[in-house]
Amino acid sequence: MVRTQVQFPEEELRELKREAAEEGVSVSELVRRYVAEGRQAKGKPSRAELWERASRAIGKFNSGLSDLGRRHDDYFVEAILDDGIRRRVKPAGASRR
Repeated sequence: MVRTQVQFPEEELRELKREAAEEGVSVSELVRRYVAEGRQAKGKPSRAELWERASRAIGKFNSGLSDLGRRHDDYFVEAILDDGIRRRVKPAGASRR
């Protein structure tokens, strides 16, 4: 962790200390929790949530291909062409109609 300094109005700090004491945590821990909650409220998941999501995805899917790690680009191109998606790639600067 990185140490930082934050200033609060006296009344805010009293409330933070009271809440921290009720929950049995430090004021710093309480502030960290509030910051994490605020970030999540804005739609930005915390690092802990990102790790949790990633760990739930590990091993969830099975391609059945033993060489997918080495040939992922080849399989990606094949999937695009084989699925009938076949998009035309226009040269850079070409106009769209």
